[in-house]
Amino acid sequence: MKRFTNKTVLITGGTSGMGFATARRLLDEGAYVVITGRDRARLDAAVARLGAAPGRVLAVRADVASRADLQYLMRETETWRGGLDVVFANAGTGIFKPSAELTEEDVDRTIDVNFKGVFHTIHTALPLLRDGGAVVINASWTLYRGLAVASVYSATKAAVHNLARTLGAGLAPRGIRVNSVSPGYIDTEMYRDANPGPDAEARNAAEVPLGSLGHPDDVAAAVAFLASDDASYITGQDLVVDGGLVGCVPAA
Repeated sequence: MKRFTNKTVLITGGTSGMGFATARRLLDEGAYVVITGRDRARLDAAVARLGAAPGRVLAVRADVASRADLQYLMRETETWRGGLDVVFANAGTGIFKPSAELTEEDVDRTIDVNFKGVFHTIHTALPLLRDGGAVVINASWTLYRGLAVASVYSATKAAVHNLARTLGAGLAPRGIRVNSVSPGYIDTEMYRDANPGPDAEARNAAEVPLGSLGHPDDVAAAVAFLASDDASYITGQDLVVDGGLVGCVPAA
């Protein structure tokens, strides 16, 4: 399928994991893709791994927690392609500790990236986002279940899903749809950092009715659906991609 032929897509946090997988998926479906990251070397490596034809990918060094970086990102995007059709607000951070151990800096960084970064990414992109476009926000399964070491992280993910609802209402007159996707245990660098040790994968997979961790491509497929015309009558919703983690009990 070529659902994104000649469309321009912005993916924040596109150098690895779900952002990278989504960039690859949408390139395969015909899109021009802007990816961001905070590290120039990682951006360059991601572009090389994507292997797209010249002129199909723009890599911009930007931290979503910086308003100046976001404004620079939009200027570069406008110069390159003139506007946007899709925004995947994917960049996020995870600091996983018991609440009593979280520092003020931990809390501020999590909110700055996971909530304020998403909010400001979308609002800074709105002048470029064409009527009839789509926004997808990366939320998390933790907005549905309490996880003892993820209090602030989970709160920010619940907040951005609510943002999908309110922005979905506010942008509906322009035909812009806003939805979120909530991944479960997905085998990414962030997951590995938060779940070290040889037993972590087996322990987490045992919680999942389908019996395994998810892959970034699983989330990329969900994002592609929500961003495409196949989801033209869907807005303000959350699509959970978790192998049944939230809604089902594993078989004995």
